[in-house]
Amino acid sequence: MRSVTQLVHSRTFVAARSALMPLEGFPNSRLPTFPRAQVRVLASPAIGAKFVQYLIDMPEGSAGEFPADTQVESFYFVMSGEGTFHDGASAKHALVAGNFGLTPPDHASKFVASTAMQLLVVRKKYEHAPGIEIYAGVYGHERDVAKSVWADNPNSLLQTLIPDTFAFDLAMNIFTFNPGFGLPIVETHVMEHGVYILEGKGLYYLEDKWAEVEKNDFIYMGPYCPQSFCATGPTPTKYIYYKNVNRDIPL
Repeated sequence: MRSVTQLVHSRTFVAARSALMPLEGFPNSRLPTFPRAQVRVLASPAIGAKFVQYLIDMPEGSAGEFPADTQVESFYFVMSGEGTFHDGASAKHALVAGNFGLTPPDHASKFVASTAMQLLVVRKKYEHAPGIEIYAGVYGHERDVAKSVWADNPNSLLQTLIPDTFAFDLAMNIFTFNPGFGLPIVETHVMEHGVYILEGKGLYYLEDKWAEVEKNDFIYMGPYCPQSFCATGPTPTKYIYYKNVNRDIPL
């Protein structure tokens, strides 16, 4: 939050196919199933997204859940703190920063915070595909996910958190770029993105302009948004991002 003595200036913009929204601009909200948590709605259908992305701050000793829904799947990434996760069935896991999980439809996502805990959550309707069985839950820690060299550049590393198979209709990946490196092209594609900057800073190309981004910024990119990135500053830049994949385009 800015001091009352500062000028009101922001890097925030919302354009036709993209939006850059620093965390300071999101007011806290609440969810009935997370009664003690402070919730920020980062992306939603109101901006044109076909997913919802939340940043949820749970105080120590609190609990919250997304009840089981036959249509909706939920991904979480633990930004900080410790706690436990339970899907209402067989999956139960201890949580620390860096843990992640993808819960299939018809399973709950229940969280208990043993310390103050911050969650990044993505929820979307699961898209069934002919002949494809629905997946079992996927759970892990980012430290156990291999960092693969991307685009033949050892200064650009990609972690694929969710298996790239037809059972999954979404991808959750982490990019890490050393200073001075980034995406070597301007991408333009049908997939949409929700991007959260975890570390560092850089320049993001969105639609027709370059914008400065830094830790705790959120970026929404709609279908066919021209996009690219270059890391700047003295340390690597790391961000986690959602995209929809592996499905036919409805007509």
